[in-house]
Amino acid sequence: MSEILASVNMDKDGNPTDGRGAWRQYLCRACGWIYDEKTGDPDGGLPAGTRFEDIPDDWMCPLCGVTKRDFEPFVQRETFAVAAKPCSDNGVIVIGGGTAAWTVIETLRKLDDCLPITLITADSGDRYMKPQLSIAISQNKTPDVLITKKASDLAKTLNIHLVAHTFATGIDSDAQIVRTTRGNFSYRHLVIAQGATPFLPPSLPADKVWRINHIDMFADLQAKLSAKPNQHIAIVGAGMIGAELAEDIAKAGHRVTLLCRDALPLAEILPRQAGEKVRDALTGIGIDYRGGITLQGVEKIDHGYTLMLNDGTISADEVVACTGLVLDDRLARMANIEHTPHGIVVNERTLQTSNPHIFAIGDCIVIDGKPCRFVAPLREQAAAICHEILSLPHTGYQHKPPLVRLKTKSIIVSVTGTIDKNQAWQVAEETDALFILTQETNGQVTAKIELKR
Repeated sequence: MSEILASVNMDKDGNPTDGRGAWRQYLCRACGWIYDEKTGDPDGGLPAGTRFEDIPDDWMCPLCGVTKRDFEPFVQRETFAVAAKPCSDNGVIVIGGGTAAWTVIETLRKLDDCLPITLITADSGDRYMKPQLSIAISQNKTPDVLITKKASDLAKTLNIHLVAHTFATGIDSDAQIVRTTRGNFSYRHLVIAQGATPFLPPSLPADKVWRINHIDMFADLQAKLSAKPNQHIAIVGAGMIGAELAEDIAKAGHRVTLLCRDALPLAEILPRQAGEKVRDALTGIGIDYRGGITLQGVEKIDHGYTLMLNDGTISADEVVACTGLVLDDRLARMANIEHTPHGIVVNERTLQTSNPHIFAIGDCIVIDGKPCRFVAPLREQAAAICHEILSLPHTGYQHKPPLVRLKTKSIIVSVTGTIDKNQAWQVAEETDALFILTQETNGQVTAKIELKR
């Protein structure tokens, strides 16, 4: 690590004497570890009294290894606490503040009005539908419109303890304790509903690109796009979210370049015939689709960014990354539960992890080796978890491939069934308005793709 400046002198009470105000704290956005200027990070080469601005750029978070650019000022915020009725055990802790977490809590409360429930969330916990973020800019939907229920109101209605703006920093599965930036919480059962985190390859530095995986970043991008018309927006990745965002931002009056490493959009799901129709629909509304592109880097310039591609460069006012999701495996590793890069491994019937007292649900799980990042199965999954926690009889969750629907207007795409990438597709119907492909096994349709114009 680069040599740092001398640490700040302190008076006899431990207060700084450098004239730069009181000691400050900074929160690691990646893992929730807090850097305190007063105590420094002696093991990392930062003596007590080292101001954050004096920390070298190559210093790394001692917990997760990110650099100082991934930290933000940390201010203790008020949490909402609603006491649950007395009970004989430590109850249930749910980690996460999205639809999956609230679905579990609502289901638990319907089955037991006494069980103590604590929700720990890194944000406010306000409820909104994340899939709406990729189609809300052109509709001028602000966060106030997208948020359907405030977390504080939900906590009071459901009689739970809400611990908001709080990072879970670790799980001790032997002692059954969740460690957080506000102290330790004991549990009898734990439900991890942490979601997934955007995957960024090295060519997409986090400080130069937008990731629309949370309403806060959506709000910031919306403000940027509203400030000036006809901006040039580069979107990297043409999966479902990339395609939806490209259309939405184009409809909002901006020029969009959609970059994809594959020749055609939605290549992970759609065969060539269907991918060509989606590409043609997007280009038909003015989107510049560029397939077979390798992004080599992004550089900040005076009025935007330069993207270095395998076939040249382009400039853009803003860059949006839609390059997939991965599991932030920090909590899973600390809890010593089985996981893959794509998610926490759960029992298909009960949603239990490899530790019987820990369950997982939502974007952070894998079933049969595949991520399960869909809203539709959440109620059935939550029901299985809650019946298992409360030792109530149940048939368990029965996993079925959910309906996949692309939320674009230029072309409507729906996919049902289990796709076999090694099996050929048959054209069942083809007109100007409708295109249907199917896969069959022993005369039975096992997968179906429908595209409507």
